[in-house]
Amino acid sequence: MSNSASQKKARKKALLLGVGMDSDGHNRVTTGPNFALVGGTKETHEEMTEKAIKINEQLHSKGKALEEVSREEFDDIAASVGLRRHKPETN
Repeated sequence: MSNSASQKKARKKALLLGVGMDSDGHNRVTTGPNFALVGGTKETHEEMTEKAIKINEQLHSKGKALEEVSREEFDDIAASVGLRRHKPETN
């Protein structure tokens, strides 16, 4: 394998994916350099977009890309914009 091919393979990528589960009949899709948002009512989609932008602003202020933060650091950033990790119920 060539050097450039091995470098491409070793590069990490990260993507925020937002899925709005409510609908008003419109198909909404918004993408950015590291996020994709689909679905939701107008209000839900706007809220997802705002939070994705705020997360990116915080990453930028830290001088980091999404793929460079730990899970714990991402959780802290997400919490600061009003998101929380979903913990499924256990039986």
